[in-house]
This record gives sequence, C-alpha cells and structure tokens, in this order.
Amino acid sequence: MTFKVVHYINQFYAGMGGEDTAHVKPSSQEGAIGPGMQLDQLLGEEASVVGTVICGDSYYGEHMDEARAECLRLIEAFEPDMVIAGPGFNAGRYGVACGDICAAAGDELGLPSLTALYHENPGVEMYHKKTFIVETVDSARGMRSALPKMAELALKIIRKEPMGPAAEEGYIHRGMRRGFFHERTGAERAVDMLLQKIKGEPFQTELEMPVFKKITPAPPVVDLKKATIAICSSGGIVPKGNPDHIRVSSAEKYGKYDISGINDLTPDNFESIHGGYDRVYALEDPDVVLPVDVMRELEKEGVFKKLYDFAYTTTGTGTAVANAERFGQEIGRELKEAGVDAVILTAT
Repeated sequence: MTFKVVHYINQFYAGMGGEDTAHVKPSSQEGAIGPGMQLDQLLGEEASVVGTVICGDSYYGEHMDEARAECLRLIEAFEPDMVIAGPGFNAGRYGVACGDICAAAGDELGLPSLTALYHENPGVEMYHKKTFIVETVDSARGMRSALPKMAELALKIIRKEPMGPAAEEGYIHRGMRRGFFHERTGAERAVDMLLQKIKGEPFQTELEMPVFKKITPAPPVVDLKKATIAICSSGGIVPKGNPDHIRVSSAEKYGKYDISGINDLTPDNFESIHGGYDRVYALEDPDVVLPVDVMRELEKEGVFKKLYDFAYTTTGTGTAVANAERFGQEIGRELKEAGVDAVILTAT
C-alpha cells in the first residue's frame, strides 16, 4: 500500500510569484510541485505526494476562516492519509498558515500532519501542541536538510510507529509528558544535573519551562501637552457586529477602528466580544474597557495634544504569546510611522 500525502505550500514555492501574488486564493494541483517534488522522492515507495494545495500568504492571514475551509475542502478531495506543509522556516505568515492548516487537518479531517519551522516562527508557539513541527534554520538555505527530516518523521507518523521524545525524534516538543519507569530515581537524576550545572557541563532538563523576553520600558514622554496619544485594548471592544470576526479567545488578529468622530462609545455602536470576563458592564458602557470618553475629556482639558484617530483592539484570553508579540510589533510600527508619541493599553 502506498500512503497518499497532500502537500500545502504558499504562492512563492508554487512558482506563482512573491509579494505581488500573496493574495491569491486557495487552489490545488495534482501531484507534487516546488519542494514537494523532492519530498515525494524522499518518501520513497511507501508514500506519494498525490496533490498540492496552494494559498497566498496574505490571503490566508487576512481571510483565515475562509482560507482554512477552502484548503480543507481541496485537501479532502484527494482522500489523503496525511498532510504535510512547508517548510516555512522563519516566514511568519507562511509559518502560521502551515501550522493552522496542519492543526485543522487533524481537528476537522482526523488526518496526521507535519510541518517544519524555525523555532522563533510564530507558528511554533501557536500550533506546536496540535501538529508535529520539524525544527529548521531561519531561511530557505536549510531546504536541503529540512526535507529529509520531514520525510523521515512523516513516514514514522504515517506508519503509526511509537514516537520517542522530541529531542530524539527531531521535532519541536509538543508539551506532552509520558510516564515510564527509569532505572534511577528522580532525586538521583536531579543531583546529577545540579552537579553538571555547578561544573559548567551541559545537561538536559526533564522539565522545560517557558522563557519570556524581557522588554526594556520606553522612555517617558518629554512634554505630554504636545503629545499624540493612542489607545489599544485586549478587552475585545469592537464595532457592533464584530466586523473583523475577532475570536472571543485565542485571537489570531486584531482590529483597527476609526474613532476620530467619536466622543463616547455606546451600546449602539460598540460591544465587547471578549470570552474571558463578565461582559455585563462592558456591554452597557464599552468605555469602561476602551476609555474614549475620558480620553476626549483630557484632550479638551489640554492634558495632551491629540487622541489618535484610530483605536486597536483584540482579545487577550488564550492568545498565543507569539501572536501577541506580532500584534504589538505591527501596531507599534504603524503608530510610530504615524507620529504617535505614546500608547495607553487597557487589559482585562
């Protein structure tokens, strides 16, 4: 029996172009194209790439629900035994799309999946618990080494062979722990690790803890009376009807909304869609979370010069650190280019 594999790639690796074609909608082709051709050879006689699904990075990122649904429909049409995506290296949008389609293939189609990403790619933080991710270098120069690792692990997954620890099998850990009998007690192993650490020798912890970045605080505003201030929130305050379809938790995007002509948020034009707190008061008065009314009063009093014309909002509950970091970087760059001096962030 030859296992059937569907390969997901972006517009660039499909030979459709670069950023100029990043908004192409999902499509499919029979057989392997781009890096899938080498992958097909590496899978040998046991498995074959029967189809390739393609989607532009920007289209997937900006229309995630629609793109995911269409890609799954195209994948299912090939009746595959497994889905492989990428490798996406450190390309953020591509990595998120690879992780998302692999996670969805498992959740909605019941198919095993695999992708390959650089460890700092936001797709790793978001999807490492949902799919197998082979670790790669940060750019396509690692294609030659990534594809053999992907093929080797894919065959082991598709054969349903027992999977060992992530470090031994060559994938990024999935946050899973399995109990087994060890010839030495935990106390003995802990003492050995402590001695290795004291001696400056390498050792491998048995319980990895997340490491969060230390962010240096920005310097204070020199003259507040001359400052333009923006407001952002992770409290889920959005225009009535949630036009950008921001998730109530585990957000994958944020919204940018024009408040230039608004002095007060009311239940008629704004609402809370947050899934992590009691929304009663926020629905009665959205200003309790996104304080446009108070900011307008301070603006009139001359406490600061101007309230920026747009507010940014998302939901913070369950949102991946990598997503939150991406939101902050994108919003920060935009505000800096717009000449904003400071931001007030409200969180719930």
